[in-house]
Amino acid sequence: MVHRVGIIAGEGDFPFLVSQGVKDTGNEPYIVAITGHTREEISAISENVLWIHLGQFGKLINFFKKNNVKEIIFAGAINKPKALNIRPDFRAAKLLLKLRSHSDNTLLQAVIDELLDEGFSVIPPTNYVPSLKTPKGILTKRKPNKREKESIKYGWPIAKKLGEMDIGQTIVVKNKMVVAVEAMEGTNDTIQRAGSLVKGGLVVIKVFKPNQSAVVDQPSVGVKTIEIMKKAGASTLAIEAEKSLFFEKDRAISLANEYGISIVGILESPEELD
Repeated sequence: MVHRVGIIAGEGDFPFLVSQGVKDTGNEPYIVAITGHTREEISAISENVLWIHLGQFGKLINFFKKNNVKEIIFAGAINKPKALNIRPDFRAAKLLLKLRSHSDNTLLQAVIDELLDEGFSVIPPTNYVPSLKTPKGILTKRKPNKREKESIKYGWPIAKKLGEMDIGQTIVVKNKMVVAVEAMEGTNDTIQRAGSLVKGGLVVIKVFKPNQSAVVDQPSVGVKTIEIMKKAGASTLAIEAEKSLFFEKDRAISLANEYGISIVGILESPEELD
């Protein structure tokens, strides 16, 4: 039986990968694309695409209901600075008024709760693209050295605490000192800023926020992450395994090997590195 799967598409390649994953299982993607965030080429991947402005929540719900969609997937980030210019419709404004803060987790969970109340199921994107999950263990030829391991052990609980506070997913550390913390600017800009402050030996740590839903806003890395790490003088990437996404994994790992960068997937604790 063919299922109609709803996809709320954000930035980058991820919505395309999820849409293709849905099609590869013989199901039909019904895509809500967001003007100014989703790439225009998304219209070529499905006949069933609705373009909306960020904040047109009522229109989104009506589209999925009209097309008898039961399952919904969030795929792709929303540019946070752009999101400050949101013009909410009545449904979205009503939701925003109920919230005590507009931080990532609070907003996303509120949207999920509204969708659940409307009878939809919100499922992880990895249901259709399981190969994107970050594996556990040392993924590169080079292992983290003793200094890098100590920085990971030092920074991991700090990154988790900042995630718990819904500030960001990434910190950059050197010699057991926090060099940079991610906020609205995103991971890549955080790494670049760290590189402008400190030269060489930087350790990038990216974690799953303890209080976030497993169906949205998963931490992600890819080829661009490795390229920016090289420019910034970062030598190690520690990312949470299973709960994070790794795009173009083989190419990114090959590039990391070329640059002498170590990549580790940590499942529960950095003590796994011992």
